[in-house]
Amino acid sequence: MKAQTARHYANAFLNIGVDARSLAMGNAVVAEVSDVTAGYWNPAALSSVNSQQISLMHAAYFANIAQYDYMGYAKKFDAQTGVGIALIRFGVDNIMNTTQLIDDQGNINYDRITYFSAADYALTFSVGRSHVFKGLDLGATAKIIYRHVGDFASGYGFGFDLGARYNLKKWQFGLMLRDITTTVNYWSVNQDKFNDVSQSIPGQNQSSPDKVELTLPKMQLGTAREFHLNPNLDLMAEVDLNARFFKMHTLISSDFISIDPALGLEFKYHKMAFLRLGVNNFRNEQFFDEQNLRFQPNAGLGFKYKGIAIDYALTNIGSDGFYSHVFSLHIDLDRFLPKKK
Repeated sequence: MKAQTARHYANAFLNIGVDARSLAMGNAVVAEVSDVTAGYWNPAALSSVNSQQISLMHAAYFANIAQYDYMGYAKKFDAQTGVGIALIRFGVDNIMNTTQLIDDQGNINYDRITYFSAADYALTFSVGRSHVFKGLDLGATAKIIYRHVGDFASGYGFGFDLGARYNLKKWQFGLMLRDITTTVNYWSVNQDKFNDVSQSIPGQNQSSPDKVELTLPKMQLGTAREFHLNPNLDLMAEVDLNARFFKMHTLISSDFISIDPALGLEFKYHKMAFLRLGVNNFRNEQFFDEQNLRFQPNAGLGFKYKGIAIDYALTNIGSDGFYSHVFSLHIDLDRFLPKKK
């Protein structure tokens, strides 16, 4: 059994993104985010949260096979500091376990089929503080990860993200460093269950999984600006660069770094109705002797009134061909809680 392995896609559920608004904009929000979801996108922006906020999101992936849920809370701690907490779950439920379908005499008994879930959880704690150094906002997120595959195996992990934000006149700049210390997952395997699986098909499933799994750092850098098109209509635009420190089939790729650009647009009508568009996940795909550029378009709508915002995104509609409908709800709690005397 290997002691530890660095995985390019370990804890991949934390790379999907949260909030229908952000997903509709191609996840290009690291510079301009300023609400409760900043704990995920850029904790430095939590310093801009001026009230108690909660956010809920639900998404169904792969024809409703996988369920993805997010719940976040943020509030102002003092004049310069905002704090947040969030829970993320990505899971596939009611998976059939057929390892005991055939008994020792070779008889098939469907009553021996059982069901289990495979799910990933992340609990995050974030803090952001403004003007730490000459107008520079800084923030950090600590995350605790729990993953399980039925009663076959379970894993615990922990890691840290760092965020920074800077405003220069009409421009906003954001930087997010995920898994900055290399996120570590420790796995525990139920050996009896593993033996049942490993012995079910001779010559396959013979190796026990790694005990320790490492998630490598990644970086997201963005710049944004808001444009006033007319008295009723505004446009927020952001361009991000997502960097992974290994070779991928991205638009910019080398052995050291791979960079995937993203563009997000949000049209605001009276700051109450919103139309959002985004493009991300650019890929260079080889098809026989031709190389084709693929990308993922995204779109969404939003409506905000008296402290309640409902957002919708149509995402994952690029090269993989899956349509996912994502809904999220934001509530400004201060509008509904009793005023302090």
